[in-house]
Amino acid sequence: MYDRFNRHINYLRISVTDRCNLRCKYCMPAEGIELIQHDDILSFEEIVEVVKTSVQNGITKVRLTGGEPLVRKGIVDLVRMIASVEGIEDLAMTTNGTLLEQFAQQLKDAGLKRVNISLDTLDPEKYTDLTRGGSVESVFRGIKAAREAGFDPIKINCVIMKTSDEPDALAVKKFAEENGLSVRFIHQMNLHTGEFSKVEGGEGGDCKSCNRIRLTANGGFKPCLFNDNCFNIKEYGVTEAMKKAIDAKPKAGSKNLSGKFYNIGG
Repeated sequence: MYDRFNRHINYLRISVTDRCNLRCKYCMPAEGIELIQHDDILSFEEIVEVVKTSVQNGITKVRLTGGEPLVRKGIVDLVRMIASVEGIEDLAMTTNGTLLEQFAQQLKDAGLKRVNISLDTLDPEKYTDLTRGGSVESVFRGIKAAREAGFDPIKINCVIMKTSDEPDALAVKKFAEENGLSVRFIHQMNLHTGEFSKVEGGEGGDCKSCNRIRLTANGGFKPCLFNDNCFNIKEYGVTEAMKKAIDAKPKAGSKNLSGKFYNIGG
């Protein structure tokens, strides 16, 4: 499908949960979050139905996000179900990597093709502080497990404050180069003020060529991360909600005053 600016929309990002096992400072407030009610979260069957309908409308790429997708119970089964949908050419996942040691091989066997792993610093103390309790060693073990499972490429997502020449970013870049990983630098964003920029080493943030739409964990099709429009499949049905989202896709992102990174998927 094409939007009104003649951009070919073939990429669907699916948030499978708003829950996460970390509490990163740039993603979640210190006081915690109000989680989506369990009954409002899309079932695996509903997600797969969205994927099937999306493929019929030109989607060929799917990425699973969260929250943290690996905390969703039965996530390997969902990957297997989506991978079996004819027409899906690329199935990927963005994860914080802390649970990959447990799941990497299962995910690969189920049909996941690629993983992006979040890693903003190699310093154990800084990582624990930034994530409010996480262990960077678990990420290292997850990366190792992903490599052993045969994922290729493995991309590292590194959030930076101002520049990729920051000490932590340079250390992550060196680590990636030494371990055969790709690295993408993502400038810290602000949904409410509309602060975003093009991803260094990636395609995100380049509005003129944006080819994606998003599905929230409770069934809302969003045309843009930096936009308040949302069309829920439970109100409109999958086909109509998707069409409305594509028709409403803006020329460029502006602000999102209603959403949060943890429930849209970043």
